[in-house]
Amino acid sequence: MKCIIYLRVSTKEQAQTNDQEGYSISAQRKACTAYIRDKGWEIVDEFTDRGESARSARRPQLQEMLSRIRKEKDVDAVVVHKIDRLARNLEDHVAIKAILTKAGTSLVSVVENIEDTASGKLVEGIHAIVAEFYSANLATEVQKGMLEKIKQGGWPHQAPIGYTNVREGTRNIATVVIDPVISPHIKEAFKLYGTGNYSLDDINDFLFDKGIGNTRGKPKPLSQDTVRNFLKNPFYTGVMRYKGVDYPGEHKPLITKQLFQKVQDQLNDRQSGIKMRKHPHYLKGSVYCAECGGRLSYILAKGKYPYFYCLRQYKSRGKECSAKYVDVATVEKAVEEYYKDIQLTKEVADNLVDRFNEELVSKQSTNAMEEQFLGKRIAKLADERLSLLQAFYAKAISIDLLKIEQDRIASEMASSEDRLVVIHAQLDQLRSVLDRAIAVASRCGMGYMRAKPQKRRLFNQAFFDKILVRNGEIDVEYTDLFHALLSKSSNETSLVGDTGFEPVTPSLSSWCSPN
Repeated sequence: MKCIIYLRVSTKEQAQTNDQEGYSISAQRKACTAYIRDKGWEIVDEFTDRGESARSARRPQLQEMLSRIRKEKDVDAVVVHKIDRLARNLEDHVAIKAILTKAGTSLVSVVENIEDTASGKLVEGIHAIVAEFYSANLATEVQKGMLEKIKQGGWPHQAPIGYTNVREGTRNIATVVIDPVISPHIKEAFKLYGTGNYSLDDINDFLFDKGIGNTRGKPKPLSQDTVRNFLKNPFYTGVMRYKGVDYPGEHKPLITKQLFQKVQDQLNDRQSGIKMRKHPHYLKGSVYCAECGGRLSYILAKGKYPYFYCLRQYKSRGKECSAKYVDVATVEKAVEEYYKDIQLTKEVADNLVDRFNEELVSKQSTNAMEEQFLGKRIAKLADERLSLLQAFYAKAISIDLLKIEQDRIASEMASSEDRLVVIHAQLDQLRSVLDRAIAVASRCGMGYMRAKPQKRRLFNQAFFDKILVRNGEIDVEYTDLFHALLSKSSNETSLVGDTGFEPVTPSLSSWCSPN
């Protein structure tokens, strides 16, 4: 009697293990082979689906096996370890069994005794129904467990891009932390898109230039849907959205809720078609209504009279905001005058450099102390790892405890080493960014006046989070970097924070030239 062995596991971990409970590939193969040998049958082929769910019949090896049986019609039996290896819903089980019956092939289970009688078929059907119930009930329990973890602030899935999954603490608890390498680029992507001056394709190109893309096969940019989805994900603000419900997360936010909302406004406007791309202006994305906080858009009235208008006032027909249209030239002139007023004099710029150098010396001392502490911490963890292995070899601890402690040590060492990398790069980067920023601020009035529209756009994005407009007059909200610089002249803030500053834009280094 000729037979085929069909093997399946639903997870990749099971495919790589050799357990004794019948779940792994090797355990199933061993049981099926022993059964066939005892019966005196002949094995003509074997098909194995690794890491495939039985909730669907669309498994590559299963389909290949059924195709072989239909074409060759030389197989007397398909041997499985248990019926649920073949299918975990009654509909698929019946369909697969019909194909086998039509080809004159019987189904044999090593564990369940299936007889070719009316009662045997009834028992087989009961086993199939039980398998379906088990699968559905397991899915329900998994969903309940996931929801409970989310309610407690944990995230049970793969971390979104810019974060990474780790295990922390003596209890080896799974958690999500910010990826120190990728996260700065994801944060910058939100900032760029929030300005309204970049498309999804632009963001995709920016990320790909930073080494972030689809790594399967030949490296290529992420899909536009992937970029859109992460820009719409509130996870980056510390909120977890699960089945349409938002839950507070324990993970650290990557961006502010204000920036996230700016990005959502851009996505919504582009989807609704409100954004008038045929009327571009370098102030778009930077100007806001001082009355309601809504964004200002640009329009050419009668095709020749340029105005800024409040989108919120426009959408609500004046119910949410009563701001009037503002002549574009008036706003342009006001912004030009503002740059002249904030331009740093040589004396102020020199004082800033001196104060910055004093703070930098203090920061270097602090960083040196932290480096020393981290070095000792890493050495101590290395000793712990060696002692742990020695205890395991001496059979003083179990393998389960060994794995837990090894994961903890690896996680703590990685965290300490990442922090060391940040410390080493931090002050050099900070010095470079602030030197360039002081140079820009020292000639921003002249530079802005001489700059072309595209460079004016970059000036505004770097200096201001918002330019608030009311009846042609403006007020501003600075970006963090220039708030520190321009308020430093009045001794309000420190230039050197705990974490330093990221460059406001990749183009900052070129701004010392206003052309």
